[in-house]
Amino acid sequence: MEHNKYHLSLKTAFASEFSFYLKAHNFHWNVEGPLFGQLHELFERIYSEVYGSIDTFAEHLRALQLYTPASLQKFSMLTTVDDENEVPMWSDMLQELLADSDKMAEIFRITFDMAEANGDHGLSNFLADRQDAHKKHSWMLRSSLK
Repeated sequence: MEHNKYHLSLKTAFASEFSFYLKAHNFHWNVEGPLFGQLHELFERIYSEVYGSIDTFAEHLRALQLYTPASLQKFSMLTTVDDENEVPMWSDMLQELLADSDKMAEIFRITFDMAEANGDHGLSNFLADRQDAHKKHSWMLRSSLK
């Protein structure tokens, strides 16, 4: 496998995960409506879990001798998670974060396959765990929309 494509995919996954964290934190701060308390707590659980994985993800990249993207400009260039500059309605927050979480699960599935193909089994274990975490986040968000 071409290392440049693999490395770019890892950096894209990292930038996307950080962007997902930021959006979940944004929604935690700015949610309003009849389900405020529940959604405020749900968004906090999600952003806290994701944020807790960021440093480990960065260390996996450094172990591969890659520099970790670490600026808003780099994140903006690499992320697949669209920025949210408005304050959407609470139901739109749920739908948007759900779509992004599903996207993240797919990104982690793809990068897992690449890590396995490169023999990076410790990294692939981490990526599999991230995929599972996003599947759980998606379940929580999807269930909140019903």
